[in-house]
Amino acid sequence: MRRRPGIGGLQNAAAARDQFRALGDNVAKLRTDLMKEQLSTFRSQLEDFARKHKNDIRKNPAFRSQFHEMCAKVGVDPLASNKGFWAELLGIGDFYYELGVQIVDICLATRPLNGGLINLEELCKLLRQRRKTAREAVSEDDCLRAISKLKVLGSGFEVISVGKRKLVRSVPTELNKDHNEILELAQVQGFVTVEEVERRLTWSPGRAIDALDSLLDEGLAMIDDGHQDSKRRYWFPCVSSISSYVGTDTL
Repeated sequence: MRRRPGIGGLQNAAAARDQFRALGDNVAKLRTDLMKEQLSTFRSQLEDFARKHKNDIRKNPAFRSQFHEMCAKVGVDPLASNKGFWAELLGIGDFYYELGVQIVDICLATRPLNGGLINLEELCKLLRQRRKTAREAVSEDDCLRAISKLKVLGSGFEVISVGKRKLVRSVPTELNKDHNEILELAQVQGFVTVEEVERRLTWSPGRAIDALDSLLDEGLAMIDDGHQDSKRRYWFPCVSSISSYVGTDTL
């Protein structure tokens, strides 16, 4: 007959478990302390790097993007505040604040044409034209970072992907799957017709017309009826260049 463990055996087993638990806690604490020390060292090196290369960070978009990636790896956000070490050293908080204000101005100026949805490439092009006298070059990565800070305004600023393109939305418009497919189709020529939507997407006439009318109501499309084939064109400024429609002096 198997003997059951006595009180002494149970106490020894409990003591052993407590020792293993304490050992595990000590190992976890050592690892945490080591990671904190490594992060502190890396942040210090990052600050030294920023001091040494601050002119490159300010003026070179590619260098600035790589610097942001390094910061993200150690949980540093140079754009978190316009005050403090990073803002005083690099001034990039002010740079992105200025970009954000200019992006808002461009989105408002072009909204009557595109309904509040603009191609990111086109936005960057208009932004560069506006900032021709500025010292710092502007990249798409800079635009995306500035736009990410505009979300606090709660006014619908957001970057969405349609096909291979990124569009900046400045109004709280909801696009469904049908809308996205039409916008992706329009990227080839800048416009679509009802017949083309039916043929390319294998939709019924009613579905195509409903989706196009919905985009028209939202101000995202413009109608062009002046063609010999009598086919109505639905133009989408958000996937084609609008700089020819709007003078850069007005942006």
